[in-house]
Amino acid sequence: MERPELPLPQLHAFVVLAEELHFGRAAARLGIAQPPLSQQIRRLEDKVGHALFTRAPGRITLTPAGSELLPAARRALTDLADGLAAARAVGSGSAGRLRIGFAGSLALTVLPGLLRTFRHQFPGVHLDIHEMTTAPQIAALHDKTIDIGLLREPPSDETELGFRTVLSEPFVAVLPSTHPLATQRTVQLAQFADSPFVLMPRTVGPSLHDQIIGLCTSAGFTPRIVQHAVEWQTVCALVETGLGVSLAPASIRRIRLKGVAFRRIEPRTARTRVAVAWRENDHNPLVRCLLAAISQDPPNSTPSRSSG
Repeated sequence: MERPELPLPQLHAFVVLAEELHFGRAAARLGIAQPPLSQQIRRLEDKVGHALFTRAPGRITLTPAGSELLPAARRALTDLADGLAAARAVGSGSAGRLRIGFAGSLALTVLPGLLRTFRHQFPGVHLDIHEMTTAPQIAALHDKTIDIGLLREPPSDETELGFRTVLSEPFVAVLPSTHPLATQRTVQLAQFADSPFVLMPRTVGPSLHDQIIGLCTSAGFTPRIVQHAVEWQTVCALVETGLGVSLAPASIRRIRLKGVAFRRIEPRTARTRVAVAWRENDHNPLVRCLLAAISQDPPNSTPSRSSG
């Protein structure tokens, strides 16, 4: 049996009249005249197929059918109000879900402060955080499995993604604490020409990998890579074993390993860039809210907008 549709204005009129049990007061509360209110109730009764009110001079009461309908009508109106409020909250960016990808090393720099700022401004938003390197973040943005990326050295050939720099930091040399150069506060990059290197594979961060190779090439040598590691903490751990040396962003110094030394390198102009990334055609208001939060409190950065 097909269920009749019950228009919400008629349910609203029914609930108000059931609460007031007086046509005059109910009409005044609804802001309408009594005849339109009576028509709404009659139409609803026609759809139900039974009278909802017993009418007597100067007095009305709910029928058994009306008493049965009243709780369901109230729930329907409450659910609608809740749904409208939730839709407005999501539409305004004050609620919903935001999926963020981040490079693991950024947990040592920009990520904690950014998340604190955003959660303070938008406590109703659920943050879904995923640790991933640069290349997987780019793929996840295109696949729409994340909404925001926090990555190192964004690619220069992207046309569908926007990027904004949030942090620029120098490189440091990572070497075993027993390495002869560990006694120096600053080292020349050319001094590592004969050293084996531990680096991230190019597949997880092509631009950063190419930048490190380019720094070595500018210093007059091609690094001899003996081991790859996907995470910077693993790179440092392998360096600690004496497997080789590495070049890494300066924030890696916050990884505390007794057998690893971090040293400034010359030239000091070599820097790595951290950027926030997003889809240019993304209409999720939460994306714009997070970008605004970054703009309000950029962490040691000079924000600049670039894409493509």
